[in-house]
Amino acid sequence: MLLPTGGGGMNSTMDDMNLIHQAQRHHLVVREIGEEIDLEIGPGDDDPSFSNNTLINVPPQESAVEELDESKQMMIHQASGGNQDLLKTQPAKKKKKVIKRWREEWADTYKWAYVDVKDGTARIFCSVCREYGRKHRRNPYGNEGSRNMQMSALEEHNNSLLHKEALRLQMASKDKIVVDKPIYVKALMSKTAGSIIEAALKRDPHELEFIQSVQEAIHALERVISKNSSYVSTMERLLEPERTIIFRVPWVDDRGETHVNRGFRVHFNQTLGPCRGGLRFHPSMNLSIAKFLSFGQTLKNALSPYRLGGSSGGSDFDPKGKSDGEVMRFCQSFMNELYRYLGPEKDLPSEEMGVGTREMGFLHGQYRRLAGHSQGSFTGPRVNWSGSSLRTEATGYGLVFFAQLILADMNKELKGLRCAVSGSGKIAMHVLEKLIAYGAVPITVSDAKGYLVDDDGFDFLKISFLRDIKAQQRSLRDYSKTYARSKYYDEAKPWSERCDVAFPCASQNEINQSDAISLVNSGCRILVEGSNMPCTAEAVDILRKANVVVAPSMAAGVGGVVAGELELKECNLNWSPEDFESKLQEAMKQTYQRALKAATDFGYQKESPEALVHGAVISAFLTVANGMVDQGCV
Repeated sequence: MLLPTGGGGMNSTMDDMNLIHQAQRHHLVVREIGEEIDLEIGPGDDDPSFSNNTLINVPPQESAVEELDESKQMMIHQASGGNQDLLKTQPAKKKKKVIKRWREEWADTYKWAYVDVKDGTARIFCSVCREYGRKHRRNPYGNEGSRNMQMSALEEHNNSLLHKEALRLQMASKDKIVVDKPIYVKALMSKTAGSIIEAALKRDPHELEFIQSVQEAIHALERVISKNSSYVSTMERLLEPERTIIFRVPWVDDRGETHVNRGFRVHFNQTLGPCRGGLRFHPSMNLSIAKFLSFGQTLKNALSPYRLGGSSGGSDFDPKGKSDGEVMRFCQSFMNELYRYLGPEKDLPSEEMGVGTREMGFLHGQYRRLAGHSQGSFTGPRVNWSGSSLRTEATGYGLVFFAQLILADMNKELKGLRCAVSGSGKIAMHVLEKLIAYGAVPITVSDAKGYLVDDDGFDFLKISFLRDIKAQQRSLRDYSKTYARSKYYDEAKPWSERCDVAFPCASQNEINQSDAISLVNSGCRILVEGSNMPCTAEAVDILRKANVVVAPSMAAGVGGVVAGELELKECNLNWSPEDFESKLQEAMKQTYQRALKAATDFGYQKESPEALVHGAVISAFLTVANGMVDQGCV
């Protein structure tokens, strides 16, 4: 009597079931090194030593093998003597082990993989590009577990064009892979207001930053919409940009290699006049960020003393580490497409993250060459050929002026108050300057790798030293080598430092829920937004519940808009700093009063922490919406 030989098929079926169970428990989860996964691995024929390596932190599983041997012995004793002799002459099969933990040698191979079910079958998927197939599908059992075959599979996978493109996009965003990231949806009292957000979510479900900015605006406009339901259709029309431009930007580096980036420009709304808005060069730049920035710029311009439309744009190009020649070639290629949509009566760009005087100079030079004239001005170039002498300081100074207005209504002043500032770019440095001039004590700055705290406070000499560090592209850590009482913290944010006023001037969503809790616990009572949408939706809720007064960027950041328009309309390069600051202070005061008046008109108390945020949105929206109604459905 011969032994049954169908055990191999049953083992294969059990392997598939185990993989499916794993997939159900870990559906679309990117695995980390060392996580458990059911894999049946046989010894590698190409590397005998590989099968003899000890498992990492895995107890031996010989008991299962011993049980199998015992069962075979019992069956053999039941067989006839002749059959026993036949079995003894047959070579023994290689034993396979089911292991519960990855080998160290497979760490590099499997760290890009996760298990999922496709068409009822368990597959190995790439965690970067979420695909499988000839270049991605991997049989997770059998002799493919040998080291050489696994490493060659990894090399084949990494060389696939699909994987390379997905990896490029992942590195550009500098974000970890997050699968199906949920959008934080706030509860609204009005179903009518909620319908606007639902429509935006349905139309642009993957544009997280834009949806977040829309939610904040709708939350502030609830009372407006409940009083006049006709604004629902107006808001729906406003949330669709008038023009979205996406284009290719090819350029050549100093080694002669060709690169391609993506350019964006969004003309969000031109009801009030020609567009104005920034250009951002940063690897994370995408359409969602361009739309959220241009939507915010539309409201900011409507709140300013001038009648302007809103726009924004940029590219996923990173100017850091690039030579002047490389930046010039990129800027010229960028302007080769964009110049068609620019002009004093169309749209004029200004500086934003990653775009300074060097970039604006190259952009303006190519625009002048292509357009055949230099009418108007790009806000931000060097003073010796365009622009006002205090244009770069306007946004930072305006933030401090706005904070002083808030404190004046509380019968307080900035003198002696501890101020936490994030960022270390133009806006942050000018905030430090004006805080020192008002007698405040700024104690922090930050960069992408951490933050610097000086408990003695910065002074003008220290700011000059900080500027030298940034100009030489050195780390803020070098500051603490000169000033022993300062300290630099890696991979941290400044919001746990004791402060009275906070000025986030780095980037969007830099303050999350835990940072907001840290700010409240550190004694912060006023937050002045220097960057666009610096707080996540969860952080905003924490700050409101703690009665922290928030000055929104669309109101506090109007200084840059004011200075840009003064450049274009008055073209006076001989202003003294006192004259310029006087005009800037007056514009900030008008903006502050407009926001407070709109808030009180719709029932918000002047002392409410929500008054400025809601009032700024209400005033700006009504200005744009009434213009849209007057001009008809266009």
